[in-house]
Amino acid sequence: MPRFFVDSGFEPGDVVALPDEVARHVQVLRLAAGDSLTLFNGRGGQHEARLVEVGRRSALAQIGAFEAVEAEPPYRITLAQGIAGGDKMDWLVEKAVELGVSRIAPLVTTRGVVRLSAERASRRHAHWQGIVRAACEQCGRNRLPEIDPACELSKWLHALPPADAPGPLRLMLSPRAKIAFASLPQTPPNEGVVLLIGPEGGLAPEEEEAAAAQGFAPLSLGPRVLRTETAGMAVLAALAARWGGW
Repeated sequence: MPRFFVDSGFEPGDVVALPDEVARHVQVLRLAAGDSLTLFNGRGGQHEARLVEVGRRSALAQIGAFEAVEAEPPYRITLAQGIAGGDKMDWLVEKAVELGVSRIAPLVTTRGVVRLSAERASRRHAHWQGIVRAACEQCGRNRLPEIDPACELSKWLHALPPADAPGPLRLMLSPRAKIAFASLPQTPPNEGVVLLIGPEGGLAPEEEEAAAAQGFAPLSLGPRVLRTETAGMAVLAALAARWGGW
């Protein structure tokens, strides 16, 4: 059944005008009045719905029963990702959502190939938010992961709570790390995980040192050096298998 994100509150029996982008999608799918669909607003659960009118540029749907279903993993992971170039970052955002990430923090790093002006950064943030919504529609998540505006790594690290404060387990991938993935806890930490990954060129040594000073433990994935778009997804998938996130 088609699933769509609609950023509004609604109750069973309401008739709502679908947002323009959803109405266009309804047209592309050639849905008609009487067809069923699922609507969710990102705050948990979903509603059955039925199209009652489909125009050339608009669509109305009647809200049906609420279903308190979730597809969230039993842990929280923030993916702090050095911004990758080209379409890689879009792919990373999409797949991270599918794999259950709770938050994504795009980071500007020394070795990153992407440099964003304020205007371009704002456009990219809106674009990534759209990818998050579309990924949730596709994979069945009813809670939208947050995606932060792009931030310099140094500023992001500085804004974190002190390293000795209670909080999530902090990990960073590094080809120089001695801590093996197999040594991670068998059960998810109560406060979740923050996973830091560099861009295509990896984190610079001084960036790793700054992250380590903020409590990030260097983590190794073995003898092979993975691309940035592979590394994070490998960890997210492995943790899902390890901690019951599937």
